[in-house]
Amino acid sequence: MTNSPVSHLTGGESEGESVLAMVDTQGFHSNPALQVTDMAYRKVRAGHGSHRVRDLENEELHTASLELEWDMEKELEEPGLDRFQLECMEHQPVSSSSGGGMDPDLEPIQPSVSPHGRFERLQEDPNYVSRFSRSVPKGQRRNGTCLAKYLLAGVGVFALGLLIGRYAFSKEQVKVEPSADTDVLEKIVQGITAEKIQALQRDFDSLSDLTEESKVRYIAQRWEELGLKDVQVTNHSALLSYPGPALSTITDLSSNQCYLPSGVRCDQPFTSTTEPFAFAAYSAVGNLVAEVVDIQYGNPGDLRRVQASANVTNKIALLKLGQSPLLYKLSLLAEVGFGGCLLYVDPCDAPFGNKTFGVTLNPGGNPFFREDASTAGRDSRHNLTSLLVQPISASLVKMLLSAPAMGQGRPCVPMAMPSASARKLINLTIENQASFKTVHNVIGYLKGKTNPDRYVLVGSRHGSWYKGALADWGKGSAVMTQIIASMTAQTRAGWQPDRTIVFCSWGGTSLGNIGSFEWGKENAVVLQSRAVAYVSLHNPVRASGSLQAIASPSLQQLAAETQKRHSMSCSRGGGCPGPNVSSLQTPGDSSFFSSQLAVPTVEFTYSEFPKTERAFFLTEAFFPPESLLRETLDPAFKLHETIAKITAEAILRLATDPVLPFYPLDIALDVQNKLKDDPLSRPDLLNVAASLRDNSAFFQSEVMRPANDPKERDPAHVRMLNDVLRDLEKSFLIPNPPLGFYRNILYCLSRQTPRFSILKDALEVPWHSSINQSLTLVTSAISSADKLVESGLNLFENENDIPQ
Repeated sequence: MTNSPVSHLTGGESEGESVLAMVDTQGFHSNPALQVTDMAYRKVRAGHGSHRVRDLENEELHTASLELEWDMEKELEEPGLDRFQLECMEHQPVSSSSGGGMDPDLEPIQPSVSPHGRFERLQEDPNYVSRFSRSVPKGQRRNGTCLAKYLLAGVGVFALGLLIGRYAFSKEQVKVEPSADTDVLEKIVQGITAEKIQALQRDFDSLSDLTEESKVRYIAQRWEELGLKDVQVTNHSALLSYPGPALSTITDLSSNQCYLPSGVRCDQPFTSTTEPFAFAAYSAVGNLVAEVVDIQYGNPGDLRRVQASANVTNKIALLKLGQSPLLYKLSLLAEVGFGGCLLYVDPCDAPFGNKTFGVTLNPGGNPFFREDASTAGRDSRHNLTSLLVQPISASLVKMLLSAPAMGQGRPCVPMAMPSASARKLINLTIENQASFKTVHNVIGYLKGKTNPDRYVLVGSRHGSWYKGALADWGKGSAVMTQIIASMTAQTRAGWQPDRTIVFCSWGGTSLGNIGSFEWGKENAVVLQSRAVAYVSLHNPVRASGSLQAIASPSLQQLAAETQKRHSMSCSRGGGCPGPNVSSLQTPGDSSFFSSQLAVPTVEFTYSEFPKTERAFFLTEAFFPPESLLRETLDPAFKLHETIAKITAEAILRLATDPVLPFYPLDIALDVQNKLKDDPLSRPDLLNVAASLRDNSAFFQSEVMRPANDPKERDPAHVRMLNDVLRDLEKSFLIPNPPLGFYRNILYCLSRQTPRFSILKDALEVPWHSSINQSLTLVTSAISSADKLVESGLNLFENENDIPQ
């Protein structure tokens, strides 16, 4: 075990680094449009066919059969038709559009509702219309297409029979060898059991009362014993925020009654062990006497409504958690002049709304350096906002609002101040303190064989908001350690991943992902070119709800496939729920890699699906875990076992697949889905999005599909291809987004109504950025991604012309 933070990452320059910067990106589409359309259509169909017959014993036979089928489809097209409809829609009659005279080719995009983007899904989706397709007239669409399908099926079966007869007697029949990686994956998954994870969590839970240094030493020693050859401990000094020596209080001046954040009177003894943890880290400190103003969720519409009826300068906002990132809402409050903020969770949004909780106001990393703190005043040492911020319980909110009920009824009636009620005058006192401490990370490497300079990062944490018996970090660490144990068992048998797997146990997560941010910033130059993905185990089992995945668009296909194979609630007879995958902003250590570096990320969890958009971002609050819930949530550890197996498979795919399992078309479709209902969308933006979609579809078919064929696979070709896939999301990084928003604009704030967050902010908060500036940022990001894909197509097209 060493203490060097960067020696491993910076060692060894990679061969064949991406040369896309030197490639001429002009002219790929300079050919006539019909030629490109014909070629792209055939390639998309080829990708479709290759995926559907991959599991058959003889791939070449079916490839030949499908080529014959595609030619027959081409002959069946009627001359002069404008489009070719790929699906028989007998069950769905075609309705006439209100704009019947409009040329359908003028519509720039028809985004798919599928979040995934494989070609078979695109063609099954009736809402997807590619530039590469043509449709028959409405009167003939149903019968002609269905007849073509039946004819193609008959011809395909006949041709397949002839080909099988021919090749059955061939002396050079192709043999399909079993995949060594598949065997390794099965052994790794079989080595993960609920009993082993449970035993590991008991070991980690026993460390909860120890110092962070002791926990770090134990984790590093355990990893070394399991077989990781290179384990490092990194140390980072940071200013950490803690509750003060005295508890923060809220005093109702009308009755002169003092309350603690939980709603308990200050003059009553309390036995709660969670009361000291009900604070906002890095809040401003001091006291403020002011009226309480109910602003509901604090979105721009709520603020405009309140400002129209009252002067909010130096008032105290009563703010519901959820709907938008907390830091974004607090920044709006400070901008319009509020002096303080009381946070709470409406019981209508979550059943635990009446509990106290904690939050951090740190957007990430070490907020101050020692030299900054030594030259600053007392207040500026501690706070990252001008607001005095304090989380409180719903029962205390009920008193402050003079509300008749506390989020009750069916349907539930949200908490709000009655119109006839007078605003209460309170004295808010915040008693936080701060000091410099050392934050530790544990970094362990499982070195790759063929591409050791490409890293798949896997992260969990070894700290939590609450201490002692309430600490909840053990389950993520137990799952990751079990994955390490199962993988290193195979390395002792001679196996080695193609890419290096970097296991990370982060410190300082609850106070603002301090360990991951500081390590990431120190190694940013190396990680930008070598990190290919980040797999998170931040909080694997949050509730006994459904299996969910948060993934960047590049990895949504991988997440959906892996999730579907391991779903515990899926039965063979049907009733299998569809994969639950989204690209929402989420708290946790993955945020540095997804937001600052645009490294594709994925995280699998068991959690409750938010019933409404109001419940989004409630995970920003740290609620104390109930001991009874911890015992009944997953007593047999079967949920933990499922998460461990799913995560292990995702890691293995990312570390061993010759072509990274990223899908550019998923990014393109995600972009179009964000734009399709956005009121700010304009023709140039829609056109560049459509170009990205078409080039991405062609790239997957022309470049990615052949690279997956062992016969056509060239190591230099594959490495350059993977560099294009690795860098695609980096095109969507923007500078200086609103506080609380990711720099990577592919991540959204809502699952039901996905939009580019900076466009939403520009429309609702015009003083942040002009609409034209935000539109320019989005257009530039999409255009940059489109040029990267196009340059990749040019690169791989031109490499065939290079003399050998």
